[in-house]
Order: sequence, then structure tokens, then C-alpha cells
Amino acid sequence: MSPKTEIESLREQLHRHAHAYYVLDTPTVPDAEYDKLFQRLELLEREFPLLLSKDSPTQRVGGGLLDAFSQVKHAVPMLSIRTETDTESSGAKNFDARIRKELKLTESDTAVEYVAELKFDGLAMSLRYDDGVLVQAATRGDGETGEDVTHNVRTIYQIPLKLKVPPKREGGSEAVGGDLFTVQPELVEDSSTIEVRGEVYMRRDDFETLNERQRVKIAAGQKGEKTFVNPRNAAAGAVRQLDSKIAADRPLSFFAYSVAQGLPDSVTTHSQTLAQLKAWGFPVSSDARVCQGADELVQFHADMASKRDALPFDIDGVVYKVNSLASQLELGFVSREPRWAVAHKYPAQEQMTTVLAIDVQVGRTGKLTPVAKLEAVFVGGVTVTNATLHNEDEARRKDVRVTDTVIVRRAGDVIPEVVGVVMNKRMQDAQIFSIPTHCPVCGSVAVREEGETDTRCTGGLICGAQRKQAIEHFAHKRAVYIDGLGEKLIEQMVDADIIKSLPDLYRLGLANIVALERMAEKSAQNVLAAIEKSKHTTLPRFLFGLGIRHVGESTAKAFAKHFGNIDAIMNATAEELQQVPDVGPVVATSLRSFFDVPYNREVVEQLRACGLTWEEGEGTPTAPQMLAGKTFVLTGTLPTLERDEAKEMIEAAGGKVTGSVSKKTHYVVAGAEAGSKLDKARELGVVVLDEDALLKMLDSKDFE
Repeated sequence: MSPKTEIESLREQLHRHAHAYYVLDTPTVPDAEYDKLFQRLELLEREFPLLLSKDSPTQRVGGGLLDAFSQVKHAVPMLSIRTETDTESSGAKNFDARIRKELKLTESDTAVEYVAELKFDGLAMSLRYDDGVLVQAATRGDGETGEDVTHNVRTIYQIPLKLKVPPKREGGSEAVGGDLFTVQPELVEDSSTIEVRGEVYMRRDDFETLNERQRVKIAAGQKGEKTFVNPRNAAAGAVRQLDSKIAADRPLSFFAYSVAQGLPDSVTTHSQTLAQLKAWGFPVSSDARVCQGADELVQFHADMASKRDALPFDIDGVVYKVNSLASQLELGFVSREPRWAVAHKYPAQEQMTTVLAIDVQVGRTGKLTPVAKLEAVFVGGVTVTNATLHNEDEARRKDVRVTDTVIVRRAGDVIPEVVGVVMNKRMQDAQIFSIPTHCPVCGSVAVREEGETDTRCTGGLICGAQRKQAIEHFAHKRAVYIDGLGEKLIEQMVDADIIKSLPDLYRLGLANIVALERMAEKSAQNVLAAIEKSKHTTLPRFLFGLGIRHVGESTAKAFAKHFGNIDAIMNATAEELQQVPDVGPVVATSLRSFFDVPYNREVVEQLRACGLTWEEGEGTPTAPQMLAGKTFVLTGTLPTLERDEAKEMIEAAGGKVTGSVSKKTHYVVAGAEAGSKLDKARELGVVVLDEDALLKMLDSKDFE
């Protein structure tokens, strides 16, 4: 046997054995025999490197470390599916009623045929095969553009590196989930592209094994190791590793559920699509079921709810799809969501546990949030030890006290919360909870403004809990803007205690930054150069960058225009501040309270001493105010202008830019891929402009 022939034979055997083991769950050879074949293939490929191919089983585990993920433009957008808000059985009936109405069916017409599937709690993935060989794997991203994670997806043994080629036959069928989905599997044509969509997930038992392994590493003192919150986070984190060796070390699984392109013409239904996927070698959920009409959808929803806890993986609902591909085409899309499919979730899962303590956490914006510390309980697929009480009113309304037995729910299967107290289990000495009057982090007064539900720390820049957010906001491109100073770098600097306040940014030296993890000298020099460049800013940007509550970009510009310099703003009374257009008592009080804190005034003085400068004066606008009194909304991607650029041009001409369309909106500026805001504008009769029309309006001297 020639080396080429032996290599091809070994690859075929290994693909067949791997499919039987990972997809069919029916091993055909002992592990030792598989390892023997694998080692022989590795040896031959090393001896004859020109015979190596990317569909070889030896290429599943790579060793290359990427610098970053490259972007992938999806040939067919990865659209999200609409979620049915009614979690009861009536949700299925609502969907069927909408479909029948869209298809103009009467009561006398036959039931619509659907395919009902599980809604896996994992990470959506797009797989592209050229000539039957896996060439690219990409995440959903924003639906239009995702991240290239091919190097990690190759480590998932359930995903074929090369598609199976079923034999041609006159007719046939593939069994999926106990129902017979009839299909004639087609050969993979030469030079064809097939794009498969599915879900990467982690089984519960694999998740527990992984976390146990992590706990051993932590106990051994290995730095940077942690346990994972739930299987979905662990799977998503594995897929987005730059080092494929780390991904290979985490047990991931995969289910295929659709074909975006390359589906044979003979396939006319979604159930046949699933059978075709199975014929190509993909794992397809055995719980998929063909359903006739609403009643069978309701039954499927109930059946899956009853077996949900027994499944080896997490789901957060089920999905219904119209079976006929022709009907799917007829139904089309609404707001970039398919009309022919819906996700039907289950009510959040609940469990009882005991409140051990009630702590108060200070958020990045100064918000004080009471958090119930709980006796560990397994809810919705994760172990929960903390649950939010949201705010003082919510804690009082539910009357949650330490030692109480409470019902805990994962709201939306994501955020644990206390639903209520089991009153007949309450102890007599349980104390009523009260929010503290001072910040537990910095000791500053905590206040609750009139009409607000949240209590907030007034410490501002002095509060350690708000430090990272304050610096990140200050460095944002709409504020003072320090290019390259992102969230992760700021976090390192604060954690290393080299930045305790905003002025510390301008006292950094090269040695400080180079000492940080993954920070080379060149990168550190770039950061220092960006910090130096940021010293030349504008008064509105500086004022906005201070992060004063209720003082946004527009308000900062209004203050700068009215007062002309920072000292006048800092020394103005609340009454004087309210003389600024569109500034009311809430904004005026917030700004006045901020500058009443000596530390905040000291920060401003120190920043000026560090060299921050801006032009001060009357602030009279240089651009004609031809758009004064007009409200604009921006949507979509403009041909040449960035969204921020367009906003600044409109505001410089006196216009106002808001985020939502209403009857008070004068113009909507729409670019490519404009969504629901454009639909709303047309519905309300709001004038719609493109970029050219906007620019002509800004250049016009006779604008009305």
C-alpha cells in the first residue's frame, strides 16, 4: 500500500469511528485501537508533509496562538428568532393563529405542519464547507458580521471536518427523533459551498467535570484559574479562546439545525433539512418532532417541559418552525426576524433556600443594590448563592429578612432573584432590612433623589467602587478621549493601584505601564502618547468626561455655551444653572452637589495642573444655527459619515439628536440596514433623509 493510499484509508477509518463514537454514541472500536490508528496517521503525515490536508483528524487540535479574531461577513445573515412572550401553552396557539392568518387560511383548511425543536442554551455557530471540507466557522456576532473561530471549532469532535457522502439511491428516509423524515440525501457536488447553522453547547456532566478540574487547579495554587458559572458561559468562553489548546481541553458538543446555503433542490421541508444534515454526518437532536397544528405544538411544549431536568444539556425553551420551505418563503420576515419561526420559552425555574445575609453592593455608577446571600441552591441549571433585591423599595415590598426561607428564580433563566418569602417559616427575631445612609465603600452620604427608586453614593470620583467606570467614561471617545485606554487596561491599572484618581492618568510613567500583564514597551509608549494628546480637549468634552449624573453630552455643551468657562460652572448656584436652556432642577441639583464635594473640585484643579487645556470664552457657536428647534433620529449605516460625526454636525447647527422616533421627531436620517426606527418613521409620516439630503440641508442658507 502506498503512503497516499494508507493515509486516505486511515483518515476514512478515523472519521467513521469518530462519527460512531461522538454522534451516534455507538463506539465501533476500543479506545486503544482508535489511538493506534491515530498515531499511525500522525507518523505518516510527519514523514510525508505534502500529503497533509486540513480535513485530517490530526488537525482537530491546533497549537497556534492567535493575536486576535478576524471578522467574518456572513454570506447569509444569522437572524434572531422572535420570542413568544406567553410562556404558557397558549403561546403555541398564538403562533399558529398568526401563521394561519398570514397564510390566509380558514377554519376549514387543514392544519399547518410544523417542526418543533429544542431551544439549546449555547452559542450559535455558522459552518462553511467548500467541496465538503470545513473551511470556516464563525460566531453570530451582530448577525451580519461574526468572529472567525475555525481553529477552536475544529476541536469539537461532533463537527465533521469532511461531510459524509451518502450513496445515491432512488428513495430513502432518515429517522430523526422517532419520526420518519423522508429525504433523498444528495451527494456533495464538486466546487459547492454548504453553510450549516447550529449550536455549540456543553453537556451538564461535562460541565461538572470541567469545574471539578478547575477546582483542583485552584487548590494547587495555579494563577488565573476559575470555576465557570454555567455550561453556556463555559462553552462560549471556550469557543472564543485565542489558544485552540485551551478550547480542546474543554468538552464541547454540537447540534446542527439548519442549512443557510447549499441545500439540495430535492429538499422541500425543514424536516427533510434535518435528515439531510444527519446524512452529511452532523448530530441532530433526537427530540425534533413534526407537528400538525397548534394542539401538537402544545403537546410538544408540555412533553419537553416534563423532561427538561432529565436532559443531559440545558434548554431555555422550544422552537417552532413552519415545515414547508415554500411557505417559509411566502411568510418572509418582519424587522429582520422570520415570520415562520418562534422561540417559545418556559417559565423561569424556582427553588426554595435560606437568606444567610443581606449585603449592599455599590455599582459602577454609584447605585446601592441590596443582595441576598443565599444558602447554595441549584436553579435553572446553575448553583445560585446570590440574588438581587434590586433596591430598597423592592426589598421592603417583598419584606426579605436575614434567616428567611425564600423562593429563588432565575428571571429569564439569567439573573437570579428572590420571588418572595415563605412567611410560615419566618423566625420571630428576623430584622427588617434598611438601605444604609452612607456608602459602604467610601463612607460618602448615600441619597435617594425625589422620584427615584435607587439610592446612590454621592462620592463620585472619590468612591473606589466607581473608580474604574469613572476613568473609562473620562477616556471615552465622546469625552476627553484617550485612544487605546480600554476597559481591560483600566482594570489592570486600578487593580495594580497605580491609578487612584483621574489625575493619576497624567502622572503615569513608562515603567508603570510596561509592568502590566501583556503590555510591551511599544504598546505602553502608544498609551502614553494618547494620554499626552488628550490634554488638548474642549470644555464640553471635559465637563461630560467628569461623569456628573444627569449631565450628558448635550447638557455639557449647553453649560459650556452659557457660562463659557469651568470656574463659572463650578461656582454657579442651582438657580443660575437653571437659566441654561433645557436644564431643570434635577440636573442643576446634580451638578451643584457634584461640585459641592471638595474632592471633585480638587480633581478639576489637579487635571488643569497636569496640563489639560481647552479654549474658554463665551462659547458662542461658530456654525449657523439653521437646525435650531428640529429633532433628528439617526438609524442604519451612512455611506461616509460615522454616526457620531453626523450627530455632532446636527448639534453644531442647533439641532437635537434623540434615540427614538415619536410624533415630535422632525427628521429621520436613514442609512443602510435601517431597522424598526425607519418603519416607525414611515408609520408616523416623519420625513426621511439620506446622507446627501442631510448634507445639503446643513449647507443650505435658506432652511425652513
